[in-house]
Amino acid sequence: MLGTNLLAKWCAAVLLWGLASAAWSVVDVFEFNSDVDRERYLELIEEMRCPKCQNQNLAGSDSPIAQDLRREIHRMLDEGKSDQEIVDFMVARYGEYVLYRPRVQRSTWILWGLPLGLVTFGVILLLLIGRKRKEQLAPSGLSSADAERLQALKQEAEKRAKNDSNQS
Repeated sequence: MLGTNLLAKWCAAVLLWGLASAAWSVVDVFEFNSDVDRERYLELIEEMRCPKCQNQNLAGSDSPIAQDLRREIHRMLDEGKSDQEIVDFMVARYGEYVLYRPRVQRSTWILWGLPLGLVTFGVILLLLIGRKRKEQLAPSGLSSADAERLQALKQEAEKRAKNDSNQS
């Protein structure tokens, strides 16, 4: 009896804690002029990074700065600003870091070019290794007479192998 009572109390405590933690989470409720504005808002907060959080977008962050930025984006959408104007404002205020997909410009060439450069380097390296192996496997330094003799020996060995397999 004592065990079931303790178990019931523990289950109730876990249930209450779970309900309370849901109440502590912050939910932004914004009114939009149209469904198009709502979609634009959702896309913008998904594409922008929280300046405080290491690798979290505005939609997933509960930090105070993320809440402020979501409110700011909503305000700018209500004012009729375009997505580009909103993005430019955020970049001017917080830098390129706020964008999950930084723009291609002089300061981001390494970011965009490094994967392509590494793939190119890998392909060239594989080609060089393949060529070197091919050279190692190929007979080197044979005169034409020796190469002909080698070819004749190979053909003779193939004939013998064929005859042996036919006799078996």
